[in-house]
Amino acid sequence: MFRSRAKEEKAPADKAQVTLSKQTRDPQAPKGRPTPKRSEAQSQRRSVASTPTNRKDAAKRQREERRGALERQRKALAGGDERYLPARDKGPIRKFARDWVDSRINVAEYFLPSAIVILVLSVVRVPALQSIALILWLIVIVLIVADSAWSGVRLRKALAQRFPNDNRRGAVAYGLMRSLQMRRLRLPKPQVKRGERP
Repeated sequence: MFRSRAKEEKAPADKAQVTLSKQTRDPQAPKGRPTPKRSEAQSQRRSVASTPTNRKDAAKRQREERRGALERQRKALAGGDERYLPARDKGPIRKFARDWVDSRINVAEYFLPSAIVILVLSVVRVPALQSIALILWLIVIVLIVADSAWSGVRLRKALAQRFPNDNRRGAVAYGLMRSLQMRRLRLPKPQVKRGERP
C-alpha cells in the first residue's frame, strides 16, 4: 500500500526530469546537430560507397593518395606554396630563415665548385700544384667555418628581433644547412633576390 504510492510519486518526478533534460537541448536541432544539406549528405554517402572493399583496392588507393601528396609537395617546393611544404620547411620562422639566407652571398654555396677545382689540382702529378691544392683546401674550409659562424650569429639575432616570443629552435641550423647548397639547387626555390631584405 505504501509502496505503490511511493512508486506513483517517483514516476511523475522521473517524467519531469526527462522533460527538463529534453528542454535543455537546442529546439532548432533536436538531434544535437543541424541537419546536413542534401548535397553534403549525398557526398558523404558517395565517399562511404567508394571505400575499397578488399585489401588490394585499399592499397591501390593508398598508393594513389601518396603519389598525389608527393606531387603536391614537389610543386610546392618548386613554387613555394606553404600549404603543401614538408614539415621541416613550414612556418613563418623557417620562411624567414630561408629568405634571409637567400638574400645574401654565402661562401659555403661555392664549396662544391671550388672542391672540384681543388681535386683536379691535387690529382695532377706536379708537387707545386698539389701543395697549392692543399693550401686552397685549408683556405676554403677556414672561410666556410668563419662565414657560417658569422651568419649563424646574425641570423639568430634577426630571428630574435622578428619572432621574440616564438619557438625558434632549429631555425639557425636550418638556415646554415641551406647556405651550404648552391642557390639554384635549393629547395624550396629562393623567393627573394640577392640583396633584397627578407
